[in-house]
Amino acid sequence: MTPEQQVDRWLDRLAGERHASPHTVAGYRRDLAKLLRFMQAQQLNSFDALDANRMRSFIAGEHRGNTGKEDGLAPKSLQRLLSSCRSLFRQLNREGLLAGDPLLGVRGPKVRRKLPQVLDVDEASALVETDSGGKLAVRDRAMLELFYSSGLRLSELVGLRWIDLNLDEGEVRVLGKGSKTRIVPVGRHALAALRALGAEQGMSADSAVFRGRGGAPINPRTVQLRMNKLALQQGIPKHIHPHLLRHTFASHMLESSGDLRAVQELLGHADIATTQIYTHLDFQHLAKVYDAAHPRARRK
Repeated sequence: MTPEQQVDRWLDRLAGERHASPHTVAGYRRDLAKLLRFMQAQQLNSFDALDANRMRSFIAGEHRGNTGKEDGLAPKSLQRLLSSCRSLFRQLNREGLLAGDPLLGVRGPKVRRKLPQVLDVDEASALVETDSGGKLAVRDRAMLELFYSSGLRLSELVGLRWIDLNLDEGEVRVLGKGSKTRIVPVGRHALAALRALGAEQGMSADSAVFRGRGGAPINPRTVQLRMNKLALQQGIPKHIHPHLLRHTFASHMLESSGDLRAVQELLGHADIATTQIYTHLDFQHLAKVYDAAHPRARRK
């Protein structure tokens, strides 16, 4: 079996047995295509021909840009590339098709973690309480309230059906990354907005909660455009997008509760290290207050 065939089989397995999303599979395919091109250029006909030195050479080439006519990959993209290769090599190892680990001892560049932007409480309230007017006003309000109330991902919100909501108990069941299901509380303002939406369009169990044309689930791009429009109406001077409300939800929850593990569960993060970035947001806020208030910290 050629390396190309082994990659295709691994991607088919990801999509089939592991239920990886098309977006995830496409990302793996792009990354592994880079590795296959490197192997062709080096005249390597088997993954067994790879070793740590060759993999370092591969990563270095992707970092600087192989042709000289294109920019090299950023550290974050290189880390993702390494992760894709590791996943493939791990599977080949399990199947006895690869003797060792070509990435043993190979590390990518350090990624400088960028703190996510968030809305303060007043900005978040102004955004979710926006009255967009017209026939979409009830739907828009329910979307914004649910984003901020429960910290949903965009994909989780657009895939929501009425059967996933328990309005009496104040909770929503969502299908997150890796086809993992979690149940998240829904706040009273979001519940009221959802009831208003249900009264307007009906609550058929298997129908989408947020609908576009013809009753189909709303397009993710439509959600992004509506949020931007509503933020402009409110004069909020930040780039507004669905994930910003998820960041805002997490930051405000952590600020109020101090319970990092609970916030991890609410967000559906597999690794608590992903959630810990929000602790840096709290310190950033304290540092700003200190700089503005302490006599020895104020700049002239």
